[in-house]
Amino acid sequence: MRRLTIKDLPEEEYYMPGNILCAGCGESLAMRLALKVLGKNTIVITVPGCASASLMMGACAVPLLVGPFAGGGALAAGVEAALAAKGRLEGVNVVAFIGDGGTADIGFQSLSSMVERGHDVLYICLDNEAYMNTGGQRSGTTPRGAATTTTPVGAALRGKPQHRKNMPLIMADHGAPYVATASIGFPLDYVEKVMKASRMRGPKYIQVLCPCPVGWGFRESDTVKLARLAVDAKVWPLYEVEYGVLKVTYEPRKPKPLKEYIAPQRRFNHFTEEDIKELEKLIEEEWRLLKLREKLTAEKA
Repeated sequence: MRRLTIKDLPEEEYYMPGNILCAGCGESLAMRLALKVLGKNTIVITVPGCASASLMMGACAVPLLVGPFAGGGALAAGVEAALAAKGRLEGVNVVAFIGDGGTADIGFQSLSSMVERGHDVLYICLDNEAYMNTGGQRSGTTPRGAATTTTPVGAALRGKPQHRKNMPLIMADHGAPYVATASIGFPLDYVEKVMKASRMRGPKYIQVLCPCPVGWGFRESDTVKLARLAVDAKVWPLYEVEYGVLKVTYEPRKPKPLKEYIAPQRRFNHFTEEDIKELEKLIEEEWRLLKLREKLTAEKA
């Protein structure tokens, strides 16, 4: 099967330039690429956050609905159900662009219910690993050890004590027909997953890593570089789960040292060699379990 190239992407834009997001924002690229694939027959759902700030201020060139922080999944489900009841769902993409706070924490209940009920919605979690729109507070997807405004480095804490919540596998265990991870550092892998999801019926979930220069503390010009390094250092595995069968879509042949990913980010400035080794152990254990799941689900397919 021929791999997608940049020339295959539509020229039309439905995420407009000149929006109010910060320079180097990873979410802008994630939304732009997804909307290029989904096209004009798309309805966008969002909730308060960085994404909604730009979408409401003119960046979105397709119909847009903004709901309460906790209700993203419910709003998307309601739109899909209304279209289905009117016989107008065919050929329309209902897509949610919601951050990690509105997904893994505040909005988890409505997302879980949306998937459990089987609504035909593509839910894209724009994961910048904290509540960046309100000052950089920790979220359920913030990695262990990262300094945030609510998990500062001091006498009582040395960054967030817990590791991130594994939302993609939680959604896969909900029985969603299609679940995937993606990174804006690997745009064609991301676009292919959005394309695949849009052709499937039922709830689809994609969690895309969107580095945040302000919250993570790196140069605005390095957003895509950090997004690639996260994958190449095995911090952010790329995989998809299709009808319960997990497949790793990219595995670094020569993984980059974790230190190379950690070093440019202010949120990890306090890390010692011991801290890096502890995080490496967590990452290796995640990979071990991921590969085991890949093997077991392939055998059952």
